[in-house]
Amino acid sequence: MKIAVLMGGRSSEREVSLKTGRAVADALRELGHEVVELDLTPDLACRLLDIKPDRVFIALHGPYGEDGRVQGLLDILGIPYTGSGVLGSAIAMDKDVTKRLLRSEGIPTPDWVCVRKGEAIPEWSGFPAVVKPADQGSSVGLSVVKDEEELEKSVKELFRTTDKVLIESFVEGRDMTVGVLKERPLPVIEIIPKKGIYDYESKYTKGATEYRFLEDEELSKELQEIALKVHTLLELRDISRVDFRVDGEGKAYVLEVNTIPGMTELSLFPMACRKAGMSFADMLSIIIG
Repeated sequence: MKIAVLMGGRSSEREVSLKTGRAVADALRELGHEVVELDLTPDLACRLLDIKPDRVFIALHGPYGEDGRVQGLLDILGIPYTGSGVLGSAIAMDKDVTKRLLRSEGIPTPDWVCVRKGEAIPEWSGFPAVVKPADQGSSVGLSVVKDEEELEKSVKELFRTTDKVLIESFVEGRDMTVGVLKERPLPVIEIIPKKGIYDYESKYTKGATEYRFLEDEELSKELQEIALKVHTLLELRDISRVDFRVDGEGKAYVLEVNTIPGMTELSLFPMACRKAGMSFADMLSIIIG
């Protein structure tokens, strides 16, 4: 099969995307596929029409690649691709819209408000609070603030790179994540950052975070059921990863949904697949199959 691996892009997650794309491309070649590596350039449509791939493996993270835009281009060109379609990608990329849908279906998610550029920051009394862009992944720009002064400063800082900021209640508890592969929930991973918050640095710095597979079978089953429900609700396809906070009483809150999980050496999705008995190559074969 001729597969174009689309990587890089224009977002703040470009470097992570390049690592994901190269890992995927190398593994697909080992599986015997003809692989072409492509960046998200202005002539992408022309290059795809010239290459005529049987399938595009989307390894882009963040805006342009994970928000439905490149999926729409591929739909217009009539080229099959991996991952979710336009609707699911666009919904999951917007944390505010995602949380509204979760709340409407009774799926717990922390309380929040959304602030758009040009609007006044609403009154917020629940500190500490999480501040993050509504349209980025990989915990880009995420911070935890302890008072109104820090809140205002963080929001203004984020408006330099985004038009929409989420202010969210901080849930004291444990970080968990559940991958979904072809409607199959994967083993639950507990994330234990050494500096207390699972931000961009903790995600992509070797040794900065410890990962454990959850041994609590009852909680694992609950998280897997919620992850699959979220995957279905948002009309996702092939792969997704749902991130949770579980409080001290065992209540699980959905934080966000990732439609193109990373495939780097530190990435959680391949780690969960290995635990489920699948090699990196096995995982890719299932995704493109």
